[in-house]
Amino acid sequence: MPGRRNRTRTTARRRPGRGRRPVHHRRGGNADAVGILAAAALASILVPQAWQWLQLHGANIAAAAVAVAVLTTGALTPLLVKAARRGTSAWTARRRRPESWDIRFLDGLHHSQFEEAVRDLMRRDGAHDAVRVGGAGDNGADVKGTDPEGRRWVIQCKHRRDGTGGAAVGTPDLHVLNGTGRPVHGGDVVVLVTNGRFSAPAVKFARSQRLHLVDRGLLNEWAAGSSPLWELLPHLPAPRTSRSRSRGRRLHS
Repeated sequence: MPGRRNRTRTTARRRPGRGRRPVHHRRGGNADAVGILAAAALASILVPQAWQWLQLHGANIAAAAVAVAVLTTGALTPLLVKAARRGTSAWTARRRRPESWDIRFLDGLHHSQFEEAVRDLMRRDGAHDAVRVGGAGDNGADVKGTDPEGRRWVIQCKHRRDGTGGAAVGTPDLHVLNGTGRPVHGGDVVVLVTNGRFSAPAVKFARSQRLHLVDRGLLNEWAAGSSPLWELLPHLPAPRTSRSRSRGRRLHS
């Protein structure tokens, strides 16, 4: 019948109201709230314990993290590590045996090791109080010491990785040494030592100012030989002991 067919279609189109929310959604919201409360309770227990553990072990963790970061970012490549170990081991093995040094060994040193080598050569020859003072604010002196005759030595060191193939030591370095060697450091003998060479103006200036130069050839003779530096350099000032006796005789005369 036409009327009956229409009522059936109308009934089939009916749907739940749009404003209603399914029951399972409300249950899910309650479960989330319970989970948040449980997590907060657990955190209140674990966080203080974790903080105490970090206070005890944080320094070790930080050091390990820095080491891993340096190694993984390539800041120290295996080649550099190997080269550093080789240079350090060679210097450590031979630094206490100055009699075995030659100019090739000195060429391979770092500039700070070169200063230490000059200090050790001075000690070998009898300047037992020789010290390395090179670094920031050294006022032109890298090594200072007193020879057996009482003379105070002030030495500046200039290392050249390429030896005589490197830049020649010029007058600017000597100007600094000349301005501080005697008035600041109280030196009787003021010396500049290099495993390289000096420029001609530097040699001329050194002679005019009573500065002593040790170039590559003289350094090799000093390091590989048995003569102390005060026997290899000409025109040294008189020993302090002799000067003291002379002053004493003048005062009593």
